[in-house]
Amino acid sequence: MASIHNIKTYHFLPYKYGSELLIDIGRIETLKNYVLESTSHQLSFYEIIFIREGSGIFVLDENKISIFPQTVIFTSPGQIRRWEIEEEVRGYTLFFEKDFLHLFFSDELFLYRFQYFHQYLHPSAMQISEISFGKCLELLQETELEFEHIQNDSNHLIRSLLYQLLILLNRYYADAYHVQQDTFIHPDFYRFRSLLEKRFLEEQTVEAYTKMLNVSPGFLNKICRQFSGLSAQQMIHNKLISEIKKQLYQNKSAKEIGYEFGFSDPSNFNRFFKKHTHMTPRQYQKGLK
Repeated sequence: MASIHNIKTYHFLPYKYGSELLIDIGRIETLKNYVLESTSHQLSFYEIIFIREGSGIFVLDENKISIFPQTVIFTSPGQIRRWEIEEEVRGYTLFFEKDFLHLFFSDELFLYRFQYFHQYLHPSAMQISEISFGKCLELLQETELEFEHIQNDSNHLIRSLLYQLLILLNRYYADAYHVQQDTFIHPDFYRFRSLLEKRFLEEQTVEAYTKMLNVSPGFLNKICRQFSGLSAQQMIHNKLISEIKKQLYQNKSAKEIGYEFGFSDPSNFNRFFKKHTHMTPRQYQKGLK
């Protein structure tokens, strides 16, 4: 397996259409330079993939996602991915920088309001009905048409189409995995999710996050259970396990990862991982191979 330092990162090209535009769309089968690599790589931006045809596997972090028609795949910045294509993949890709939305809505937590991004409990993909997929395609085709004739106000129209699509996908995702679809639950929950993404290496206790949020542990647990069905500590542990698996996938040693994640010694790290996965880090790595 490659080490994490050898993984290629692809960055967004904001001036592809002349003036800055932090979103792009294209058909997978015809988009110039679209990455369908079988070697591990990562993106520094968000992507939603809509599969119309094709078969194979899309590997995202350590999770294998089967490619079928009407599959929608969500990827967040920094996730490690690769394609194992059996039959040619056709469909749409929509990708964007977070600033395309959160500066406009003046809400840096905006993308945390959707269940499918920064997801480490439920799958990062779903297969939806033909009717639902058709509704998505209508919005994608409208967006595609706007890109063919970019005007001074195109970014506003494209943003409104993306917003509709994100809401629609959130409804489909909530139905598929029986999770809360309301995007306006208590803002402290979204702040917690955002902080957890940024601070999980340094802070791994509920108390640390309640101090940053200026709320009580009881209140944080209440809103976490209300929205995710998990306690705040379970959410922290799920995030840690997800990130540890990502490092194990890169063939790092348990000792190296344990040190990076702040465990006092390798035995504590091994116990923590086994408690949550029912296998040792070594067994997990062997299973990957």
